[in-house]
Amino acid sequence: MASNKPAPEAVSPFSADTYGGAERSMGEWNPTEESIRPVRGRHRVAKQRGLARSSTVLGVGVIAAVGAGGMATAQDKAPVSISLPDSIADNLPDAKSLPGVGSFMSEDAEAVPVAAAAPLSTAGLTSAEAEQGADAGEALRARILQQAEQQQASADAEARATAEKAAAEKAAEEAKKQQDEAEAEAAAKKKAAEEAAKKKAEEERLAKLAASFSLPASSYTVSSTYGQSGAMWSSGQHTGLDFAGAAGSPLKAVHGGTITSAGWSGSYGYRTVLQLDDGTEIWYAHQSSIDVSVGQKVTTGETIGRMGATGNVTGVHLHLEVRTAGGSAMDPMAWLNSKGLSV
Repeated sequence: MASNKPAPEAVSPFSADTYGGAERSMGEWNPTEESIRPVRGRHRVAKQRGLARSSTVLGVGVIAAVGAGGMATAQDKAPVSISLPDSIADNLPDAKSLPGVGSFMSEDAEAVPVAAAAPLSTAGLTSAEAEQGADAGEALRARILQQAEQQQASADAEARATAEKAAAEKAAEEAKKQQDEAEAEAAAKKKAAEEAAKKKAEEERLAKLAASFSLPASSYTVSSTYGQSGAMWSSGQHTGLDFAGAAGSPLKAVHGGTITSAGWSGSYGYRTVLQLDDGTEIWYAHQSSIDVSVGQKVTTGETIGRMGATGNVTGVHLHLEVRTAGGSAMDPMAWLNSKGLSV
């Protein structure tokens, strides 16, 4: 802070100096051409610009002192007497003409209001806080705590949102899992039901076919199956299904159809050929006798001949062959099974 003590009287630097060998006493100094020594070397007389800047700095210092909020003013200073040579004082510019200073020294200019310095204890407070007598430090602490609470509340809300989202995703995943399991179970039940229905339908179909199809013999034993290998067969493989039984046992039509062949057939002995409506041919070989004729229509279970041992045989049996409309041989047992018959 500026001192309010009066400044000491300025002492003229020219109070005791000697020019031209003459000593002058204290008093006003009025240099003349005879008393001023010629300027030599680097010493120069100060220009007026420097004095003008000094005056400007002095004016700015006064303004700064006045604006300090009552802490230090120019009026608190004791006046300092400054004496300048007449030759310099006469050439100084008018202080009122200086930029930024003349308005403060004009007699007609309005006084510039100076804002009172606010006390530091109320810095940063709102008007409401100031009216309530709050302290700046306490108010700052309260604001910091409020911001911390807001940030914590925001963090808690975000954490809750994240937890709720995770719970929702987990619930959705669990629901989807349960739905998938339910759908899989329903699909399995549906498939099982479809398979059961399909099986039942097939059983019903076979039962219906069985009613219209019949085995060729009533009392028999399967002695040879389709595809067996052996030297007794000319092709090297058995082409039919052998039913061994008693000689003279009746042989039945497996299904309704037309007799297309009835008579002797070489190694087959006495043979009868029954053609079904779809073109399938049923061959009855090694018969002891034939009870039908060519072109005759027969029905399921009707007797068409008798079991015997004619042709290339080793014993009494029925050699049954099943051939397609094109003449290709197939497994008689599989064909009979497909018609609902169990051999």
